[in-house]
Amino acid sequence: MVLNNHQITRSPNHQIQSGFTLIELLVVLTLITTLSAIGMAQYSRSITYSKEAVLKEDLFRMRDAIDQYYADKNQYPATLDALVTEGYLRKIPEDPFTKTASSWQTVPAEPDPANPAAEVGIYDVKSGAEQTALDGRPYTEW
Repeated sequence: MVLNNHQITRSPNHQIQSGFTLIELLVVLTLITTLSAIGMAQYSRSITYSKEAVLKEDLFRMRDAIDQYYADKNQYPATLDALVTEGYLRKIPEDPFTKTASSWQTVPAEPDPANPAAEVGIYDVKSGAEQTALDGRPYTEW
């Protein structure tokens, strides 16, 4: 074989080998691992963010139902189940962090001084989750 007037000879035992070096493979694996770690952290954060959005919406809907109940009946509901039986909610939603509908924390209303014998109902509802939100506040304070 002649190339640029120089003759290249190849011995039968010597073959040209191509492939990746160990350093190149390690660099590629390091980049893949780093990108995977960043992606997993972002994925985990987005899951938490979506759960927080669901929690905010659930709290808003239940508080709105409590307000509607009070506006209609001039008293607060005795339990959250009363909102379902009276048709203000279809069902009590599950807390997205505790994954149960029974973990909601209720805040009782102040007793009516004009009618002290009246039943004190639920004024507000909060999450029963013990975790802290992405903004640093506990979910129990929402």
